[in-house]
Amino acid sequence: MTPSPTSPSALLEFLRTSYPSAVSSSACETDISALSHQIFPSNSYTDNEKIETSQWLTTSSRLATPDEDEAKHAERLGSLNIHLSTRTTLLGSKPSVADVALYNRLAPAVKSWSAEERTGEHGYHNIVRFIDFVQNAPLFGLSIKDEDKVDIDLNDVKFVHKPLDAKEEKERKKKEKAAAAAASASGGQSVLPIGKGKGEDNSKSSKKEQARDAAAKAEDKVKSALTGENTQQPKKEKKEKQPKAQKQPPKEIPLSPCLIDLRVGHILKAENHPNADSLYVSTIACGDASGTENTSEFEGQVVRTVCSGLNGLVPLEEMQGRKIIAVCNLKPVTMRGIKSAAMVLAASPRLKEGEVDSHKGPVELVTPPADSKAGERVEFEGWAGEPEGVLNPKKKVWEMLQPGFTTTTGLEVGFDMDAVPQLQGEEGGQKPIGKLVTASRGTCTVKSLGNAVVR
Repeated sequence: MTPSPTSPSALLEFLRTSYPSAVSSSACETDISALSHQIFPSNSYTDNEKIETSQWLTTSSRLATPDEDEAKHAERLGSLNIHLSTRTTLLGSKPSVADVALYNRLAPAVKSWSAEERTGEHGYHNIVRFIDFVQNAPLFGLSIKDEDKVDIDLNDVKFVHKPLDAKEEKERKKKEKAAAAAASASGGQSVLPIGKGKGEDNSKSSKKEQARDAAAKAEDKVKSALTGENTQQPKKEKKEKQPKAQKQPPKEIPLSPCLIDLRVGHILKAENHPNADSLYVSTIACGDASGTENTSEFEGQVVRTVCSGLNGLVPLEEMQGRKIIAVCNLKPVTMRGIKSAAMVLAASPRLKEGEVDSHKGPVELVTPPADSKAGERVEFEGWAGEPEGVLNPKKKVWEMLQPGFTTTTGLEVGFDMDAVPQLQGEEGGQKPIGKLVTASRGTCTVKSLGNAVVR
């Protein structure tokens, strides 16, 4: 039986044909992700690049699945097109087996694309360029007959995308905000530009009225001079201005851990920070809607970029593909050149009196229940409520509440109000430690650190 052109065995056969000395006859499908160095021996690959190669191999197999949902398929293609807009290869400029796999699985589909799908306004320009590069570049040296290559005319571009000017885009958004505010202030009515009427007819009638008024005033002056009577209308009395109603101060929201937006996050990719030895940079799905501020797209999912000081404390392998708990409404901060849009919760031993934190660990990530989903809200029992949008850094909400984040002797994560001075004397008296739970009441835990600090 002939294997499907999109199956792993078909990909392995394609690799053997192009690289017979690098891909042995005994190689199996599970060996594909490790073939980059054998195929491209002049290149070396970091652990992060090996992980990324493996992820792109998975993505390429999904793109080749014929029965995938059409909307999801278009979303994946869109994300890939954006990824390739600033890269020559999937890893940037370095070739890998993932590039060959993506070509093998996408080339048959690109062959059948219309000109509009290839280079139209909503086409996949960068994917088409990538396919042409891989099949023709000596860097890859693929063994493909000319008649089997995808026929691509690089000059046949139906729509040229204008490069986005950052300053123009900022100015455009500023104008849109101002226009929206003006429309809101006028009760939804359109605001006419100063000096403009509603039309030419109105302008003409206005001039006639002004002429009539001037004639009437002149007539009144003549009558007044002849009769000595004052024919002018008495001036209207000015109405006293009423004092403006004082704006009510914003309602003070009671301090509560529910103000902190805690969600299940799924780390799709983690790598070392290029400019800081103590930081990781993680790509995390937190359930955000498409277009949410400070998010991007990765493998068809809306994600946040998160910097965490866990390098050297948690092995990089443990960060890959795992579920965590993220604080999602802290104000984004730039950490050594990379903007971080959330924070990963982790536990560390509680310091004894007089002890100084050496930041040497141990550290354990807070783990949600295995069946939880990315974006699922988590909250402390007994502290239900809606989180703030973005916490105001000046109010120090996180700084006041964080001392109450703890683990129990049973390794469950909870909130202890006794550790928060600002909550002492609150109505309702003391509360027991509230467990951190998901909507389905599953409890968040740590591996071994009991009575630990969580931050």
